[in-house]
Amino acid sequence: MRNKLLYILGAALMLLTACSTQVDEEDRLVYVKPAAVGKNVLIVDFTGQRCVNCPNATDIIEQLQKQYGPDTVVAVGMHSGPLGFKGNARVVGLATDLGDTYYNYWDIEYQPQGVIDYLGKSDYLSWTGIVAAELQKTAPVDIKLTATTDGSAVSGKVTVSGIDGATTGKLQLWLVEDSITAMQMMPDGSANATYLHNHVFRAAINGDWGQDITVAEGAAADVDYTLPLQTAWVAKHLSVIAFVYNSTGVKQVVRKHL
Repeated sequence: MRNKLLYILGAALMLLTACSTQVDEEDRLVYVKPAAVGKNVLIVDFTGQRCVNCPNATDIIEQLQKQYGPDTVVAVGMHSGPLGFKGNARVVGLATDLGDTYYNYWDIEYQPQGVIDYLGKSDYLSWTGIVAAELQKTAPVDIKLTATTDGSAVSGKVTVSGIDGATTGKLQLWLVEDSITAMQMMPDGSANATYLHNHVFRAAINGDWGQDITVAEGAAADVDYTLPLQTAWVAKHLSVIAFVYNSTGVKQVVRKHL
């Protein structure tokens, strides 16, 4: 009888231990929110080669990138509008039809004028304050970007991860080029034939307005891309810019040099 009682007590103890282990296991399955990610800032600079004040806006961008870094303050020189120049047989032009589309969409009134984080147009003299304010925010998504070229095309993958709540919007991929020597009108009225243009918009990779994307907090979405290169583009000077935006602005932006 005593042995039987000891057996029952032992079985009960084992059962209690097993139950305790199951509770501990459940306690370990606690959701951990993704770590906060600092926000980068996108400056779309509506500029033109025939715009005498546009080099002044470029100087502001260079100062901001020197202060915060070119991957934190991501700039796009959107050559467009009445002061843009599409080139001729003798002079290289940097303006594009798509640049004009964006120019008209944002109802740009003069050049230089910019759009920071898709929050509306602003004068370049106000960019320093707007950028500083945007950099105080955290991003609801994280973006990882790869970009490579085989000489004939650029290709890679974008991974968008949800950090804070669900995000629905558009994923936009743009191609920009640095170190382009081309004519630029200067603030003193002269024409500089050897002006060095950087972050010049070249093309939209995944459509004029990007593609729909929705990502939940803690989840991720992958997008592969490819774009043939034009002969006028210098591959070693190209970068891909990826950003997610919706009606409330740009949620995050990243840049990847080829």
